[in-house]
Amino acid sequence: MSVTLSDIQSASERIRPIAKRTPVMCSRSFDQLAGVSAFFKCENLQTGGAFKIRGASNFLRSIPKADLARGVVAFSSGNHAQAVAIAAKDLGVKATLVMPTDAPKAKLEATRAQGPEIVIYDRFKEDRAAIGARIAKETGATLVPPFDHPWIIAGQGTTALELLEEVPDLDAIVVPIGGGGLMAGCSVAAKALNPKIRVIGVEPATANDAALSMAAGTRIEIPPPDTIADGLRVPMLGELTFSLIQQNVEQVVLVTDDEIREAVKWLLMRTKSLVEPSGAATAAAAMFGKLPPGLGRVGIVLSGGNVDWEVLTSF
Repeated sequence: MSVTLSDIQSASERIRPIAKRTPVMCSRSFDQLAGVSAFFKCENLQTGGAFKIRGASNFLRSIPKADLARGVVAFSSGNHAQAVAIAAKDLGVKATLVMPTDAPKAKLEATRAQGPEIVIYDRFKEDRAAIGARIAKETGATLVPPFDHPWIIAGQGTTALELLEEVPDLDAIVVPIGGGGLMAGCSVAAKALNPKIRVIGVEPATANDAALSMAAGTRIEIPPPDTIADGLRVPMLGELTFSLIQQNVEQVVLVTDDEIREAVKWLLMRTKSLVEPSGAATAAAAMFGKLPPGLGRVGIVLSGGNVDWEVLTSF
């Protein structure tokens, strides 16, 4: 089981009614600071405030109608849950969403506003996948995984498809890594469209399972990560996402929470762009010299913009 450029191109057509083609932004001030020519793919301006609507809507629109009628269930810290809620509401389908007790308030409220049933769990004591699987079994609903499925990965890959259609001559593309769905999909699209492009992942230093896995050549699971980047608090990559990342990603670099905070503040103050910590990790990597030397034109995916006001003002 894999994902191809053709799958991503088909997903692009499938999600067109609901997902936005987000803008690409440049900043001369950022270029001077980071020493690269940056092209920001602004998924913080996406439907639902993050890239997740791409994969969620592609998944739901690929489910057979008879199965879709029984509803969907998903687990997420926020952005995937909100995306599934939006995609389900758009199709008139019932959604049940499993979310952690420490989910960001903004994400929880935005998800609840779409009208799904929400089940709260403790991510330090309970297994969200097991809860989701139980609900799916009891209700007959289709489980919508957050990252490790070809339909999800193909949908997320449309992010890089759009970026490279607009800016084809990039030296590198930089993508945040949580469960790896966005990174896997973007890496497939980027390498298919530009085989010479360098694909670089970014993780918080305290959520470094992808970096460890790349070094070990096998998936490594870490304890539940503690990082301000809530969307990147995933303890282990998926089987399929890891396989695709192994094939296509050159390097995974790490950034600290303080560096992420500085990137969030800089993007807000200098470009007037509100980017959540998970989305700003890529900008932090460029700002603080974590990228390989010698890069010129670099695509930087700002994956989302859903952040609590209380978190933002604590910076």
